[in-house]
Amino acid sequence: MNILGLSAFYHDSAAALIQDGVIVAAAQEERFSRKKFDPNMPLRSIQFCLEKSKLQIQDIEALVFYDKPLIKFERLLETYFSFSPRGLKSFIKSMPIWLKQKLFLKNLIRKQLSEKFKLDIDDLPQLCFAEHHESHAASAYYPSPYDNAAVLCLDGVGEWATTSAWLGQGNKLAPLWEIDFPHSLGLLYSAFTYYAGFSVNSGEYKLMGLAPYGEPKYVSTILDNLIDLKDDGSFRLNMKYFDFATGLKMTNNKFGRLFGMRKRDPESDFSQVYMDVAASIQRVTEEIVLRLAHTLYDQTKSANLCMAGGVALNCVANGKLLREGPFRNIWIQPAAGDSGGAIGAALQYWHFYKEKERKANPVDGMNGSYLGPDYSDDEIELYLDSIKAPYEKFSTKTKLDEQAFYRYVANLLSQQKVVGWFQGRMEFGPRALGNRSILGDPRGQDTQTLVNLKIKFRESFRPFAPSVLESRARDYFDLPKPSPYMLLVAEIHDSQKVELKESENKHTGIDKLKVVRSTIPAVTHVDCSARVQTVNEKSNEKYYKLIKAFEQQTACPVILNTSFNVRGEPIVCSPLDAYQCFMRTRIDYLVLGNYVLDKREQPDWQEEGDWRDEFELD
Repeated sequence: MNILGLSAFYHDSAAALIQDGVIVAAAQEERFSRKKFDPNMPLRSIQFCLEKSKLQIQDIEALVFYDKPLIKFERLLETYFSFSPRGLKSFIKSMPIWLKQKLFLKNLIRKQLSEKFKLDIDDLPQLCFAEHHESHAASAYYPSPYDNAAVLCLDGVGEWATTSAWLGQGNKLAPLWEIDFPHSLGLLYSAFTYYAGFSVNSGEYKLMGLAPYGEPKYVSTILDNLIDLKDDGSFRLNMKYFDFATGLKMTNNKFGRLFGMRKRDPESDFSQVYMDVAASIQRVTEEIVLRLAHTLYDQTKSANLCMAGGVALNCVANGKLLREGPFRNIWIQPAAGDSGGAIGAALQYWHFYKEKERKANPVDGMNGSYLGPDYSDDEIELYLDSIKAPYEKFSTKTKLDEQAFYRYVANLLSQQKVVGWFQGRMEFGPRALGNRSILGDPRGQDTQTLVNLKIKFRESFRPFAPSVLESRARDYFDLPKPSPYMLLVAEIHDSQKVELKESENKHTGIDKLKVVRSTIPAVTHVDCSARVQTVNEKSNEKYYKLIKAFEQQTACPVILNTSFNVRGEPIVCSPLDAYQCFMRTRIDYLVLGNYVLDKREQPDWQEEGDWRDEFELD
C-alpha cells in the first residue's frame, strides 16, 4: 500500500512516500526549486517520490496533508477578535490569502495535482488531513527504535497546540496534554531571534550559535516579565511584550526597553547585550524543556523519549536533556520541523487509520535520513562532459582501488583543502550528514573563519559540526549515546582540550573566536562544545571509509562537516547545483561520486550579475 504525506503552504514544504509502513522516499521542495524554505505545493517532491519508487499517482491509496487548515483559520479569527482592535493591518493583509487559497486548501491541492499529472480530479487518490501536532508526534514515534515511548512536540504553533505530549505504545499514539497558542516556547525563541536581527523561521539556529558568546544575565528578567513558568514546565507568555498574535512583528517597543536596547539591525555588529540576551533565552529554553520532560516522565514512566517540532532542533537543549533529564533514551526526528510532518502524516494514516501493526526497527526507520535523490556515475559523467569540466575518475571496483580513492580525498583534507562531497542519496531535513557536505580538516586554526566567510558567506561566529567515527566518539566528546543525526551538543573531552593562558580567558564576545581551545579547533565552539555527528559503517559506508582514511593518515577520527550550500541557498541536490556552488566559492576540490574536480583546472566561471542576488542572505 502506497501513501503520500504532504506538508505545504506555510514553510518548508515536502513530500514523503510510505510503502507498507516503510519510509522509502522523502524530499523538501526547496531542493528542487532552489528557493529556501519553499512553502509551495511540493509537486517536484511528489514527482521524485513517485519516480524513485517507479509509481504513478494512480498507484497511491491516499494523500495525507499534515495539518487542518479550517481549525487553523478558526484560531486566526478567534485571536484577532480577542485582541481587537490591535492587529487590524495584519488582519487585512492575511485575510485575502486565506480566503483565496488556504481556506480552500483541499480544492487547491486537488487542482494542482490534477494539472500536474493531467488527471481528472475524481481520478486522484483520496485526500485526508491529519492535525499538525499529530503529524509531528507520528514522525517522532513511529520511525523511532522503541516499542513504547513518551513523545514531546514543541514548535511555534500548529492549529492551536504549541506544545503537546503523547504516549506511543505499539501502533497506537495517544494524546496526553497540550499548551495552546499564543503561549509558545517556539514563538518565544523566535521573538528573541527577531530581536537579535535574524529572520524568524530560519535564524533560530543562529541565535543558538550566538548564545555561547554571552552570559545569561537576563534569565531573571525573562522569567519575571516575559513568561510565567511553573514547576511542571507549563507556562504562559505575557503578551504585553509581543506582537506576533496580531501584528506583523514578533515584539514591540516595550520588549526592547526591557533589555535597554532596540531591535538589532540585520548585518550590523553585535553588541554584548545581544549576546547576553541570546545566552539568557537559551538557558530559559533548556530549563523549560527539562521541566516538561520530567513531568512527562512522571506521567508515563517510559524509559524512552521521542521529540519533534522546530524546538526539537535546538541541539544544545537536547544535549542537556540527554545528560540531565530523566529518560534513558532519546530519539529526535531528524526532520523535526514542518517538512517532517509529511512523514508523520503518512505514518499516522498507516498505523492509526488503517490500524496496521508496527514493529520497531532497532536502529530506526529513517534510513539515516538518506531519502532523497541520488545520481549514477553515468549521470554525473554526462553532466561534467556537457560543461567540459576537467575531472579525474577513480575506480572503486576493487578494494585496492577503493582504498586509493579514499586515501586521495583524505590526503586533500589533511593538506587543509576544503572539499565539496556529493555522494548517494540526498539527506531529508536541515542537516547535511555526509552525502551533501562541505568537508574540512578540524585541526586547522583558520578553517572555521575561511569556510564561514569565503565559502558559506555567513557570519564569522557560526560554529561547524564534527563528524566522528562512532567507535572513537568518546575519545573526543563527552557524549553518552551515538548522535547520527547531528542533533546533540556535547562538550569536548578533557583529553582534547588545550590549556588556556590567563590572557586568553579574558576574551569576551566575538574575540573569543581568537582562542584555540582544543586539538580540533575548527569544530570547537567558544564554550568548548560541539554539535556531534557519529558515523559508523552501516549508517554511511562511503563517509565512514573517508573518515577512517583520514584517521589513518592523521590519527584524527574527526572531519569538519557543514552543509553543501552557501548562505541563503538550499543544500545542493544535483550535480549541477554542486558544481555551481563549487565554482562560486573557494572550495578547493569537488568530489561527485568517484569523480574528483580540482578548482585550479576548471574553466573560468562567468555569470551575469551577482549570483548572490538569487538568495536572501539571511
